[in-house]
Amino acid sequence: MTIDPSSIPNFGGQQPEPQPQGPAGPVVPDQDLVKQLLDQMELKYVVDEEGDLAAPWEQFRTYFMFRGEGDQQIFSVRTFYDRPHKIDEKPQLLESIDDWNRRTLWPKLYTHTHDDGTVRLIGEAQMLIGTGVSLEHFVSSTVSWVRAAIEFDRWLVEQLGLEKEINEADKPDDGQ
Repeated sequence: MTIDPSSIPNFGGQQPEPQPQGPAGPVVPDQDLVKQLLDQMELKYVVDEEGDLAAPWEQFRTYFMFRGEGDQQIFSVRTFYDRPHKIDEKPQLLESIDDWNRRTLWPKLYTHTHDDGTVRLIGEAQMLIGTGVSLEHFVSSTVSWVRAAIEFDRWLVEQLGLEKEINEADKPDDGQ
């Protein structure tokens, strides 16, 4: 089964050469299909120790996971945002992600508080795939979820005024 590259939104580069369309009927997506899609999106990925695909960015990593069996199988795209937040910032974070969750379809965001008191954000979107889905729906949903995960990180930086912190972290250390 192959993905028609013309159906993949452009991430700033040129579109790959079109390939034959996939099957007309429902398909049950698998990890190989996601790898093919990530390759065509020109995104780097790794397979972690649990066998899940992960696409790393500078401030987050997005996992592409298959869970369950038979007609109950679920495809989940879960993004772990690495930027740590202080526990006393959690009310502001919750307010921000509630706003995001009300305004958008995906990813749905939630917080995770670690034992050391740092708070991190996790975004998630899921699709029931066990009975099959159209290839076009799978591709467009997965691409949209990846784009939304990237957009959320940008949006949160803007909402929380983190641009200054990021710009300072990017400055070279001149020894002063």
